Amino acid sequence: MKEYHALVSRQRQFFQTGKTKDIEFRITALHKLRDAIRSHEQRIIEALKTDLNKSEFEAYSTEIGYVLEEIGFTLRHLRAWVRPRRVKTPLTHIGSRSYIYSEPYGVALIIAPWNYPFQLLMAPLVGAIAAGNCAVLKPSELTPRTAEVLERFIRELYPEEHIAVVQGDAEVSQALLKEQYDTIFFTGSVAVGRFVMEAAAKHSTPVILELGGKSPCIVHEDANLKIACKRIAWGKFINAGQTCVAPDYVSCRPISCFPIRRRY
Repeated sequence: MKEYHALVSRQRQFFQTGKTKDIEFRITALHKLRDAIRSHEQRIIEALKTDLNKSEFEAYSTEIGYVLEEIGFTLRHLRAWVRPRRVKTPLTHIGSRSYIYSEPYGVALIIAPWNYPFQLLMAPLVGAIAAGNCAVLKPSELTPRTAEVLERFIRELYPEEHIAVVQGDAEVSQALLKEQYDTIFFTGSVAVGRFVMEAAAKHSTPVILELGGKSPCIVHEDANLKIACKRIAWGKFINAGQTCVAPDYVSCRPISCFPIRRRY
């Protein structure tokens, strides 16, 4: 669609100005995001309750608190991450010095799922901002109240040419994927992941696909079984079991209750 093409073009033009590469610009943007999440915390909790019936404890521990910790960790380490890193110079370039410079991709597309509608949109955004990218955010249409709250405070924080939120159903996602981005972050099912990969391959766009799969849980013979069982149950039942890394099955060494007697 024309409006999506225009949006991506505006973001690419803004990126090319070099403003997002400035370290102070990135830090300020992250501080603004953290302050906005804190000030909208109750609205986010209420939205998650409406969309998914999440309790306040679960909403904070699995969504809001997770993202706030991500921002704090990023702010503590960002200056070190962006410094050029000295590396060994190959023999063909003896007499010179070699460094690795971390550069942003440009315009990122972030598509979030319904099971963690806040965390899995905001956490990738933190990385995108920290790296100096612009971003188009596509929240899940299955959690409309959360998407509405997110769009509201993102629009208050950033100009659309820097960070933009696009709402809609699967057709909107398909339309967005027809545009050319510099990186794509998608969380969701394997089936949709294939579609995202196909769309990205047309432009050789690098992708991060966080898909569902099988998650074995290994219990070693020296494990504290009581603690292990509590942690496995927590991982399996948190968020009503809708977590891509929730334990699917347990692998453990059988423990015999009685000594085995052998006959010779």
